[in-house]
Amino acid sequence: MKVVVAGSSGLIGTALVAALRRDGHEVARLVRRQPAAPDEFAWDPARAELDRRALRGADAAVNLCGRNIHAQRWTGRFKQELRDSRITPTDVLAGAVAAAGVPVLVNAGGVHIYGGATGDRVIDESARPGTGFLATLCRDWEAATAPAAAAGVRTVLLRGGLVLARTGGLLGVLRPLFGLGIGGRFGDGRQYTPWISLADEVGAIRHVLTDSGVAGPVNAVGPAPVTNAEFTRALGRALRRPTPLVVPSFVLRAAIGEFADEAVLRGPRAIPTVLEESDYVFRHPTLGTALTDLFDPAGDGA
Repeated sequence: MKVVVAGSSGLIGTALVAALRRDGHEVARLVRRQPAAPDEFAWDPARAELDRRALRGADAAVNLCGRNIHAQRWTGRFKQELRDSRITPTDVLAGAVAAAGVPVLVNAGGVHIYGGATGDRVIDESARPGTGFLATLCRDWEAATAPAAAAGVRTVLLRGGLVLARTGGLLGVLRPLFGLGIGGRFGDGRQYTPWISLADEVGAIRHVLTDSGVAGPVNAVGPAPVTNAEFTRALGRALRRPTPLVVPSFVLRAAIGEFADEAVLRGPRAIPTVLEESDYVFRHPTLGTALTDLFDPAGDGA
């Protein structure tokens, strides 16, 4: 296959490109600078410009674009940047894929489309979008793929959880704190923390690229949901560090503002029904197996 990847320089993109190449696929990377390698092709989503040679003969495209939602405090300006970094590139790529006749588009979105106020209710892909900034962002992000879907492109809408990797991602933030013995749960800890290992995030993308029966929403989360309190205890055990602290809700709200209520103190109890029904086999079916693999010196850290 020839796979075009937008957002190839991030945590997921770097791992995905490497995995696709190990599988023997050709990868064309879209970059927002002067191309510096034969597999790089320039694009400028803000100007709706894309080097069409990248899509020539392509079998699929994967869109991983989007600024990190916890890069800084959520000001009005930053929230607009979050929208612009996702919706505009998706719209441009979906239109280009439709025009070029690329048969598959995989768009990486977020599981927070379901909103945070879902409590203990189990959420699969049939659930309706929730409310709040993140839910609206994710809904509009998915809607930007409409040009591809309207052209008959098999469009997969990944709804990803928090990606666990040895370096970077969520654990890149938490591991130093836990290593100092100051790890702890957030608020009452009863909110769910939708997670997935980097290996399974990449595995899920590879799976949906080749399974012609998968289209529409796909929850890219681990099959065994955990609460924040359970996540905290499991991470403490994996790092062999105590987790005595509780970060009160009011402290989180004061420190990080709206992001606390949208994504830290709330989270959906999402399950990956579509992946499991399409026979995807999780490398890390539980949080414990994921953390053990990540922090075992003999593991590969994926």
